[in-house]
Amino acid sequence: MNIGVLALQGDVREHLSALAECDALARPVRRPEELEQIDALVIPGGESTTMSNLAITFGLLEPIRKRIAGGMPVYGSCAGMIMLATTVLDGRPDQESFAGIDMTVRRNAFGRQVDSFEADVRIEDVPGDDFHAVFIRAPWVEEVGEDVRVMGRVTSGPAAGRIVAVRQGNLLATAFHPELTGDLRVHRYFVDLVRRAADDAR
Repeated sequence: MNIGVLALQGDVREHLSALAECDALARPVRRPEELEQIDALVIPGGESTTMSNLAITFGLLEPIRKRIAGGMPVYGSCAGMIMLATTVLDGRPDQESFAGIDMTVRRNAFGRQVDSFEADVRIEDVPGDDFHAVFIRAPWVEEVGEDVRVMGRVTSGPAAGRIVAVRQGNLLATAFHPELTGDLRVHRYFVDLVRRAADDAR
């Protein structure tokens, strides 16, 4: 089972390390031919506008859209959540996304870099205590389509109730950065999702 990490921009190394700790074979993906060699993809945090532009430049936008439409499991964190959304608020008018999850996200919803914060999030189907989540210029989800399952909301503070984790089929997205916490539960959840998808495809 090969899981790629989109390595155009953002915290790629941290995701590669977390996936390796979950016993997944993880590799960076920068070119369409590398995309063809993987079973699933992680879209890291970073800057969504830059990521969008680089995906076009490197010829990855349409190939990734096609793989998503074909059922490839994908997990996006922070900017990765924005890249998976069908509708992005407060983005550039020409900003493109992979448009996999039927949701509307608001870019930089929690504020700028100086407004970064940590908060506890209860995530459905992820065992254990609430997840201590790190939010850095994070989006939140304004609304979801009927096929999208809300998996996590901020539990306290000014942002209490905001949607920050969702799943639609084989697609998973969080507004926070689990790769920065040392807590591997979200990555393990995604690796299990990938394994189940592979079993179902056999």
